[in-house]
Amino acid sequence: MQAYHDDEWGVPVHDDVRLFEFVVLEGAQAGLSWSTILNKRDRYRQVFAGFDPARVAELDEAAIASLLTDPGIVRNRAKVKATVGNARATLAVQAAEGSLDALLWSFVDNEPVRNRWVTAAETPASTPASEAMSRELRRRGFRFVGPTICYALMQATGMVDDHLSDCFRASPD
Repeated sequence: MQAYHDDEWGVPVHDDVRLFEFVVLEGAQAGLSWSTILNKRDRYRQVFAGFDPARVAELDEAAIASLLTDPGIVRNRAKVKATVGNARATLAVQAAEGSLDALLWSFVDNEPVRNRWVTAAETPASTPASEAMSRELRRRGFRFVGPTICYALMQATGMVDDHLSDCFRASPD
């Protein structure tokens, strides 16, 4: 967890494959701890073709049934099916908007939002921006993208800098 915080969490991501990975992993995390998902991330990368949306979108019912027997991922039918559906939705976004990056970062006007929380208790679970992102993603066919999941996505991919003010990773003012 420390290495994830120090090296990845909150670093701006503009690569569609990595953004799709975070959409999947944040959705898989719903109801579970982030450490559980981090421990399963390498297996997710293996079974979901490095999070290549085009390859994931091709998975059929037989592939999904096989994935549901794999203890290396979260074996929840709705979450696995959502991964495939979200890959298809990602391809549709890329066709319509040019990239998943363009759509997701539009909710922060293409610039990271820099918060200056002093305590973790101040950090919100969702914001108007994550609520708008959630609505838009659901409208486009994504699942497991509620406002709290979208806010976690925004934090993880650097759209929002919620490192506490005394954290060495907090962006300078």
